[in-house]
Amino acid sequence: MQKTAGIHHISAMVNDAQRNIDFYAGVLGLRLVKKTINFDRPEVYHLYFGNETGEPGTVITFFPWAKQLKGRIGQGQVGVTSYIIPKGSAPFWENRLRKFGVELTSSTRFGETYLKFNDPDGLQLELREREEGPLNTWKFGGVEAENAIKGFDGAVLFSAQPHKTTDVLENVMGLECIGQDNEFLRFKSEGNVGNTIDIHLNPSVRGLMGAGTVHHIAWRAKDEEDHQRWRTLLLEKGYYPTEILDRNYFKALYFHEPGGILFEIATDPPGFAVDETIDELGEKLMLPSWLESKREELEETLPSVEVRVLEGDK
Repeated sequence: MQKTAGIHHISAMVNDAQRNIDFYAGVLGLRLVKKTINFDRPEVYHLYFGNETGEPGTVITFFPWAKQLKGRIGQGQVGVTSYIIPKGSAPFWENRLRKFGVELTSSTRFGETYLKFNDPDGLQLELREREEGPLNTWKFGGVEAENAIKGFDGAVLFSAQPHKTTDVLENVMGLECIGQDNEFLRFKSEGNVGNTIDIHLNPSVRGLMGAGTVHHIAWRAKDEEDHQRWRTLLLEKGYYPTEILDRNYFKALYFHEPGGILFEIATDPPGFAVDETIDELGEKLMLPSWLESKREELEETLPSVEVRVLEGDK
């Protein structure tokens, strides 16, 4: 049976590019591993944040566009994005987030404690201490490797038809259902990051796409051969995947699962060092070959942004 190792990346929509960089790089200490454009709307950035090398299972991406309307988190979306932090680092993160004015709450699922907060656009995030997953060797601002976010813990899905999304996770994506805790079903994949998926059985409202919402969640395929097998499987099971698209850093295909959530399947290779050295990741605007001739025009259109150490860390 086909099985995904877990989450490849999660992509969301926000309004302000610099504010987005200040939060995910400046506050959370993630590395901006790629600064490119939305291939379908080249006047909009596509920003990628992850661990030092942007490994699959660590990367959150954003389409920042000032003119888009505010969205609403609800059914048919990824509701919560969960991150792994090292064991013993929760007090560091509580202090750090409060220092930067982030409101915090805590909750418990499956006997585990989550530190919950929103990003500046309203995306719902949470941190959980876990032994699994290698340390993130990237350090920036006030975040050293011993406290750095390792990558994704997983995600909470707000499905419009939870039982049908359950079927997709188990019988298409190859995840295992490991239990229920009140209104949450939990699924696990075989990877060591991005491997814990909870389905909220009673999400309250219908989601509306816009700033502050997740656009899609992407699952890992080992390579291009595995990717083609995924597409064949989806067709056999009556889904309607897109053609395989070249996103420069991975190959991608997309389909909507019955609960309304947009799923992507993305290849692990070639990765973000295909057009930049590891040391230079995220420093320059990278464009696909077919847009290189429009570089000057695009650089004039896109807002000026930078990765910067925030005042609280100076």
